[in-house]
Amino acid sequence: MAEAVAVQIERRIGEARWRPRITHEPAPIDLARAEAAATEMLAALGLPIDSEDMFETPRRLVHAYAEMLTPPEFDSTTFSNKAGYDELVLVSDIPVHSLCEHHLLPFTGVAHVGYLPGNRILGLSKFARTVEFFARRAQTQERLTTEIAEHLTERLDPKGVGVVIEAEHTCMSLRGARAEGARTVTAALHGRLRDDPKTRAEFLSLTRNRGGAR
Repeated sequence: MAEAVAVQIERRIGEARWRPRITHEPAPIDLARAEAAATEMLAALGLPIDSEDMFETPRRLVHAYAEMLTPPEFDSTTFSNKAGYDELVLVSDIPVHSLCEHHLLPFTGVAHVGYLPGNRILGLSKFARTVEFFARRAQTQERLTTEIAEHLTERLDPKGVGVVIEAEHTCMSLRGARAEGARTVTAALHGRLRDDPKTRAEFLSLTRNRGGAR
């Protein structure tokens, strides 16, 4: 009996180690205060918020932003690299939806995330989870790219990590320059994907212009 309990405890410790819960310390949210402020802002902009069509708009606006600014938690599941796989793993065209922290307008596009495995390999769905986790907050594309790469480097201890994001920013396409269709490309490379010219070239060739082909 004691042996069975010990085995169960050991298994749970192993699961916690290789399936860590990725969380984000949330800032306090006051939806009522935000809704009152949104009401004042929309009224100050001359919108008829007391009309039947827009009466619920402040509430909807606040809840929409709260959803877009709340990173979803997930289990970062990894597995032992028993096969000794040492070639590039690339997950391409992961949807990116975030909010520019300067105007709180959306920027959308795709992320291409790759790595050279070390002793652990990451469950493939966790690449998309990781991108969403860091995108669901007020962001800059540059910082988003760096945060994803640094997170994977820290969690996996791989031989190399590469992240490329291609996105269109509505703060540039809907206002200001109104440069519709312009895409911003950012990259973060670590380890061999940065230092080994051959590996770097392979990764960049696989990601180049993929977002533009969608």
